Amino acid sequence: MALALPTGLGAQDAKETLQQQAAEAERRRLDQLPRELRNSVGMEFVLLAPGTFEMGSPSGEPGRDDDETLHRVTLSQPLYLGKYEVTQDQWEAVMGDKPSNFSSCGGAYPVEGVSWEDAQGFIAELNRREGVSVYRLPTEAEWEYAARAGTQTAYHFGDAANRSEYGWYDENAGNRTHPVGRKQPNGWGLFDMHGNVWEWVHDWYGAYPRGAVTDPRGPETGVGRIRRGGAWSSGARYCRAANRHGFAPVNRYNGLGFRLARSP
Repeated sequence: MALALPTGLGAQDAKETLQQQAAEAERRRLDQLPRELRNSVGMEFVLLAPGTFEMGSPSGEPGRDDDETLHRVTLSQPLYLGKYEVTQDQWEAVMGDKPSNFSSCGGAYPVEGVSWEDAQGFIAELNRREGVSVYRLPTEAEWEYAARAGTQTAYHFGDAANRSEYGWYDENAGNRTHPVGRKQPNGWGLFDMHGNVWEWVHDWYGAYPRGAVTDPRGPETGVGRIRRGGAWSSGARYCRAANRHGFAPVNRYNGLGFRLARSP
């Protein structure tokens, strides 16, 4: 539906009015979307509104790496993100096998031992089963936006002294993964964004842009795909919201899984 303009407006006023009308239309659209969704295999998704945030880390952040250049990112569209990492039960329901190294621990544990390409196979099969094309991996920017949940600290909970309350990492995990959702969520209701298993995201690994960007999707090509969030075997610095690593998309190991994004 076209946006209507009042008569008698100057060019600048007309532009501002159109922007206000577009923003109001987007707010109405967002208000009509369910805040949470559950799909046919029991995966739960949380709605994330569009927004702008500072991606990367400041130069003084402990444990910072040089590839975490601070830059402003705008995400222009809403998305749903998995409340939890994809579990072993959910993987088996879609793919019919049990690839995880910790498969004897139980179906509520995160699936791991899957490559980026394996995750793409899961996504294709889930989309096929549900007759949609809405499931995908989050982009790196979407992942960090979600992990931060409006914060700018190294961890979404702020104080590193509290990290055992929010994630599984090398000091508290006991050399294994744990059932999803056993620690405290972040401010947007997402669990295990720090630790338990690393999470594949969409992007190829590459240097960040130096300026502000909208809806970035990373380089066109590369050698490694990005993994985020740290794992049960990771030191705390690798579980920071800004930490990033490239990993060959065919590689698998017992600290690497994923969570899904879903388009509205």
